[in-house]
Amino acid sequence: MSSFTSKLFAASAFAATALAHGTVQSFVTDGVWNGGFKLDYYYAKQNGQTPPATAGWYAENLDNGFVEPNSYGSPDIICHKNAAAATSTGTVKAGGTVDFQWTAWPESHMGPVITYVAPCNGDCSAVDKTALKFTKIAAEGYDATTKKWAAIAMIANNNTASVTVPSTLKAGNYVFRHEIIALHGAGSENGAQNYPQCINIAVTGDGTVEPEGVLGTKLYTTTEAGILFNPYAATIDYTIPGPALFGSATGGNTTAPVASAAPVASAAPVASAAPVASAAPVASAAPVSSATPASSATPAPTVTPAAQVPTTTSAPATPAKTSAPATPSATTAPSTTLPETFTLETFIAWLKEVGGTSSTKARRHARAF
Repeated sequence: MSSFTSKLFAASAFAATALAHGTVQSFVTDGVWNGGFKLDYYYAKQNGQTPPATAGWYAENLDNGFVEPNSYGSPDIICHKNAAAATSTGTVKAGGTVDFQWTAWPESHMGPVITYVAPCNGDCSAVDKTALKFTKIAAEGYDATTKKWAAIAMIANNNTASVTVPSTLKAGNYVFRHEIIALHGAGSENGAQNYPQCINIAVTGDGTVEPEGVLGTKLYTTTEAGILFNPYAATIDYTIPGPALFGSATGGNTTAPVASAAPVASAAPVASAAPVASAAPVASAAPVSSATPASSATPAPTVTPAAQVPTTTSAPATPAKTSAPATPSATTAPSTTLPETFTLETFIAWLKEVGGTSSTKARRHARAF
């Protein structure tokens, strides 16, 4: 290769990397690293070199790297532009994990992350992509709790999207179709951007389910919910596009809108009110301690008198009027002290002694009390 050709190759590779928003450059199956297809391999092939064998499918997404909705009926939507089957295969056990490792992805390109599988019924390196029938096995859209799109969560996870293979999936050779749909322009028709990536992976295990699936050119329509969608709305209520999720009887996954978080808050009063109310009878023997639960259950006015009984020793003494005369008697008898315990007769005698009043007058004062 001449020096000029080498420089041209390097410049072309750099330009392609800068323009493309993201590709799956590698993947990990059950902890084992596997190489994926890189755009550099396209230029290596154009320059007479032999790219390494990888499980990632060959593709020519050399411009902005996406497939537009108007091309949903084209083979490009299956595994990206001019895709060709990979010559190698990864391996994962049913119930295991596949970690798809993406190159740089811009945060402006919010959207769902979806994964499909299609049985090859033989060697995936020789399969006809237009005959593959895909089943959705994983899909993440908008998380109403974190208020994040799956593509943004993938960036935060070291540009990695983790997918669990269904444990019931039948063993065999599959094409895994992993995809991000960027929605930043999806508010208008033909504005969504699909970034499909295909990888050959052999599934092992004792699963028995082999779903029927849908042809790649029939996965989406241009105006369905999740494709024609405004991601800048005040409330995000997003339905993941495409066929039903594996094991589901409905079509598409629906991620709850932000407003759906309200039921979580409604559970709080039920939980707090029940234990507080049940605690009240236990504290009936001790009026002072029962004041706290009563105020937390309902703001009844009876709580205020309860809280005003600071003298725990005098609280059980119900004859409050017995000690009440002490206050007015103190003003009547500045020099002689009335005994703490007295009867009516004792009180009358005390009045006579102090004020020299008659028995009749003393009784009138006593009745006034």
